[in-house]
Amino acid sequence: MKLNIAVLSGDGIGPEVTNQAIKALEAVADRFNHFFTFKEALIGAIAIEKTGSPLPDKTLELCSTTDAILFGAIGATKYDNDPIAKIRPEQGLLKLRKALGLYANIRPIKAYDSILKRSPLRSRITKGIDITIYRELTGGIYFGEQHLSDDGTVASDLCQYSQLEIERIAHMAFKDAQKRRKKLTLVDKANVLESSRLWRRVISDMASQYSDVEVKYMFADNAASQLLKKPSQFDVILTDNMFGDILSEAASVIGGSIGILPSASLGDNFCMFDPYHSSYNRATGKGIANPIAAILSAAMLLEHFDLHEEAQSIKTAVEKALELNLTTPDLNKEKPFTTEKIGDFIGDYIQEPQEGNINYYNIYMGQSTII
Repeated sequence: MKLNIAVLSGDGIGPEVTNQAIKALEAVADRFNHFFTFKEALIGAIAIEKTGSPLPDKTLELCSTTDAILFGAIGATKYDNDPIAKIRPEQGLLKLRKALGLYANIRPIKAYDSILKRSPLRSRITKGIDITIYRELTGGIYFGEQHLSDDGTVASDLCQYSQLEIERIAHMAFKDAQKRRKKLTLVDKANVLESSRLWRRVISDMASQYSDVEVKYMFADNAASQLLKKPSQFDVILTDNMFGDILSEAASVIGGSIGILPSASLGDNFCMFDPYHSSYNRATGKGIANPIAAILSAAMLLEHFDLHEEAQSIKTAVEKALELNLTTPDLNKEKPFTTEKIGDFIGDYIQEPQEGNINYYNIYMGQSTII
């Protein structure tokens, strides 16, 4: 297969971890005889500095003419500390999602046996956890009308949803639930928000189309608590933009590190794949950023194009790295490995899985055989 992939590395650790995802994809292409091309473009703070825009026209044009987007991270401390800045890195990502119609954000939460002890939660709570969160991505409060009074003392943000916006992501979530454990939980605040009550009505009406899926409803505050108390009760979680953002961050502690969690943003015509984590600017250039989330995002990219064996080769390599404790300081404080060496190991393991333990030794000794 031939795929043209737009690479938007972004800010902070974005370029470092994205480079490792590219290594994994190149290894897949070599082993399975595919042809992937990568074209880079600017987004976020680096784009503001170079062009004055967080999403330059050239970047949007590239993204709209390629098969998939591999995204890193955006954000910079100077903008985080400036609440009155009119142009912000995050605007580039929001604009990109809206322009390409990337309305469904899919966020898997998986607990790996080899790193259960790294989670702040007890192993008996996290063992075997496999959850997927479907977060609506182009509607709700993040895209609603914003207003600030003339004297700057009163502000408002409109949370607005249409039936169509809810239905299109709900169909995705229901279909995924059918392939998994046939359980879907809608998370909302229908006790106080009219927009949430619309979500409930729409999902209730749709449930008859997916009679084999058990549907439950849960308020967002309770869901945040239950994710940490008893995550095993969840299979597929469906929710709106803001609640999905918050719940994903809460759920990230289950696996032990946000640095291992990938995501996909899908629409009817375009797709983007990126790690959960932020730009983590204080780690930039230090080689301590965990690349596994970016690498697993590359696996999600392959799955999107029905390259399931290829995607599994990446997942297997990641699991091997975790099993061998070949990880960055977030998971291995005693003898951490660099971002680049982890990428090297995973890329090599994809191509030669039977040589994994030998290459682990070589890399540990600083003698990597990676090409």
